[in-house]
Amino acid sequence: MKQWTATGTTVDEAIQTALEQLRTSRDQVDVEIIDEGKKGFLGFGTKPAIAKVSIKKNPVQDVETFIYEVAEQMGAPVQVKTELRQRDIYMELEGEKIAMLIGKRGQTLNSLQYLAQLVVNRESDVFYTVMLDAEGYRGRRKETLENLAHRLAEKAVRTNQEVKLEPMPSYERKIIHSALQNHKKVETDSDGNDPRRHVVIRPQ
Repeated sequence: MKQWTATGTTVDEAIQTALEQLRTSRDQVDVEIIDEGKKGFLGFGTKPAIAKVSIKKNPVQDVETFIYEVAEQMGAPVQVKTELRQRDIYMELEGEKIAMLIGKRGQTLNSLQYLAQLVVNRESDVFYTVMLDAEGYRGRRKETLENLAHRLAEKAVRTNQEVKLEPMPSYERKIIHSALQNHKKVETDSDGNDPRRHVVIRPQ
């Protein structure tokens, strides 16, 4: 239940009734006063106050709840550290079975991140970006991709042929492009359509 419209002899009373129905507090809601009501005279012409109370969207809470529930269902419960920087939500997952949530080459983690972003933006007026990490995996993966980029750039130059990498999500392709942007002997491009979109390294 995310909103409730209530009546009362005063606006405050209507709001309080709605808060009780929603089981929340005043600081967690937005209030729309539909009718301020009328006291009347000697009981005549009395009109109740009407207020519509809606629970405020909490993007961090929504996405944390989603991650906790999915991890629990996968049999890999986690602790989550979350940081909100403007419209970017950074989440670090920790747990004994964290490898299950990372998956092969981060595929499970990438899928979780994609779903978390859908969850947080489904009823939001602003767009939030979710970045999910698991015990420093993203940092290690970045280092691996940068090393791979330089190794394959050398191969492209040595063989004088283009080299195609495996399909990757956009932010991983960006790591490859960034790693080689100042390389004087190769150029990079992205080819194909998601989810098969991949980086191509070409000798200049």
